[in-house]
Amino acid sequence: MAEVPSTHMLPLGATAPDFALPDGTGQKFSRDEILGPKGLVVAFLCNHCPFVLHLARELGIFAATCEAKGVGFVAINANDVSRYPADSPKQMVATAQRYDWAFPYLYDESQQVARAYCAACTPDFYLFDASLLLTYCGQFDDSRPSNGKPITGADLRRAVDALLSNEPPVSQQRPSSGCNIKWKPGNEPAWFKM
Repeated sequence: MAEVPSTHMLPLGATAPDFALPDGTGQKFSRDEILGPKGLVVAFLCNHCPFVLHLARELGIFAATCEAKGVGFVAINANDVSRYPADSPKQMVATAQRYDWAFPYLYDESQQVARAYCAACTPDFYLFDASLLLTYCGQFDDSRPSNGKPITGADLRRAVDALLSNEPPVSQQRPSSGCNIKWKPGNEPAWFKM
């Protein structure tokens, strides 16, 4: 399990790239449908990554908290399922059920949405305000599968709290890290480094 940092991040104030993607059952969701009255969290996840599985249960709880406060939550899987069948749409449905994810979990088959967001790893998190402007891009918290730190969601939670309190974006934005997005051969972004 190689840990890859998210090194090429969207700048604060960037507009959330648009998307309309299917979930594991084929139902389509758009960015604007998921946007809550206070903002939107976009998370790049997958089914098999140990870094995602480490946070999986807490992510469902955190997402429900966000949605209750008016912040929409969506997860996107952009992995190449031809080489990583554990990340298939069918398995996405099973993963969402296993971890009680009530948020939309979408499949980016073309990987164009992941490229537009400059997503590099799973998990990777983005927080946008109600005008779809980026206020946070980084990690959930300091916990990793092998470091023994508790899963708190402290970094993303702090960013959401600042957004809901109409405060400026948090000054410390630590990049996420995890498994690299499994790009299709020849589809790797120019900025991507393993």
